[in-house]
Amino acid sequence: MKKLLLILSAFALSLQVSNAQDQDPKAKAILDDLSKTTKSYKTIVSEYIFTAQNKDKKVVEKQNYKVQVKADKFRLDIPGNTIVCDGKTIWAHNKDANEVTIKNFDASNEDQLNPSKIFTLYETGFKYKFDKEEKVGAVTYQVISLFPSVKPEKKKFHTIKLYVDKVKKQVGKLIMLNRDGTTQTYEIKSFKPNVELPDATFVFDTKGFKPDQITDERD
Repeated sequence: MKKLLLILSAFALSLQVSNAQDQDPKAKAILDDLSKTTKSYKTIVSEYIFTAQNKDKKVVEKQNYKVQVKADKFRLDIPGNTIVCDGKTIWAHNKDANEVTIKNFDASNEDQLNPSKIFTLYETGFKYKFDKEEKVGAVTYQVISLFPSVKPEKKKFHTIKLYVDKVKKQVGKLIMLNRDGTTQTYEIKSFKPNVELPDATFVFDTKGFKPDQITDERD
């Protein structure tokens, strides 16, 4: 769980926006279209594959994730864990131990898990540059490099490669290039906007759990 938090919280950095004059205008136009499209969706349901590679490019971890997002609410399902947030409270269910941890959720807290940021991470705290167009199967991606713009030497990564579907204006893949030579990739396998998601999707029912299976850390 801690490792997952570290990986995803890197995407949730909320930093100062760089001077617009420092930005690549072509990349900015692509990102503006991407942001406009993403924000037009009432909900998002996405499945993606997370892959971690070591310095020798050997795969050391590979997992399937499913994320459901509705405004400030989200639900993340990964092997062994389910994380649910209704915008105010976040529940983390460790399925192997069958234990639930409950905390207050603060969207402004950079250290708290917020997987929905994977779709909007580029909006603040990065310089960006258009790299190329790359065709994968029938899809043409516009590849943009993102660079942390504030105290970059303190970040675990130096570059994020963002793949944007040229036609659909959707994120197709993110590749995080870390300073230690390792790589983490998020490859979107399915992306369904505007799916009907009842609010109950984002509330975790603790009925059936014993008191010693629940850790409530709320104030």
